[in-house]
Amino acid sequence: MLKRWKAGCLVAAALLCAGAAWGQTKLRAWNIHPDGYPVTEAMKSFAQQVGKATQGRYQVEVFSNATLGDQPKAVQMLKSGEIDIAEFSSGPLSDAVPGIKVLNLPFLFTDSAHMFRHLDGALGQRFAANLQSAGFVVLGWYDGGGRSFYCANRSPATIRDLAGASIRVQQSEIFTEMIRLLDAKPVAMPFKEVLGGFEKGSIDCAENNMPSYESTGHHKLAKNVYVTNHVISPEALVVSTAVWAKLSAEDRKAFADAGAQSALLMRELWNKRVAQALETTAKQGSQFVRVKDVSPFVRRMAPLYNKYMADPTTREELLTIIAK
Repeated sequence: MLKRWKAGCLVAAALLCAGAAWGQTKLRAWNIHPDGYPVTEAMKSFAQQVGKATQGRYQVEVFSNATLGDQPKAVQMLKSGEIDIAEFSSGPLSDAVPGIKVLNLPFLFTDSAHMFRHLDGALGQRFAANLQSAGFVVLGWYDGGGRSFYCANRSPATIRDLAGASIRVQQSEIFTEMIRLLDAKPVAMPFKEVLGGFEKGSIDCAENNMPSYESTGHHKLAKNVYVTNHVISPEALVVSTAVWAKLSAEDRKAFADAGAQSALLMRELWNKRVAQALETTAKQGSQFVRVKDVSPFVRRMAPLYNKYMADPTTREELLTIIAK
């Protein structure tokens, strides 16, 4: 009788374990950054918290360094269900929701704190609602950093010093027009080719955030940095609407809470990473000149602002930001 009871307990335990395994859902999370980068570390924290909050029913595996494909491919993979969670820059998000384009306008935000006052409030909720209609559920707003100019063949200290320069930009209408309004020449070039562009002399300058400037080795050739922080933009941690629709109310809260906490962690790690990049590049010979007055830049950007103010898909968002 005792043997039979023990055998029954073992069978019951086995069935419980099997049930737990059958009830486990594995999710694939994508990002373009390497291990150790603030985005990757924040996503790992998100994954751990989701696993803990759902008692292991949801397991999130983070695939960093674009190992599953580049960003355009990842957007399609999220929509097709090949990946479930991703961290995207504002580019693909603005393709889905045109109003988000305003976040890439130069000199729109004074700093990241100014930007997050909007994104953690009503404007961010409006963007999130529109993105959800397009297939992306926002779990947290991450910091995309402030972008500045860095040059190899000139030492800019004023807006006039950028005139005539060949400046690498990402493939973007706003960035291309911004460079033209500075009387410079925009050179659309894949990010991975920028270092070669400096080596060959096909570009004089590029623009990006300081961690990217340091981690790519661009600072070894382009040692003159004009700290303008001309574009301060966000990134977003998102889950597909297909996955979101399958979550219970309790699990949705677990995902949302984990996303919000990961966003705060990412911002903290990002600030530390920026300080580290500045210190490292300065020790290796980079020279930094900070813009003293942004008003000349702002006046140059007037045609760009007017264009987006006239566009009904971006006017309301732009007015909301300018008003506060």
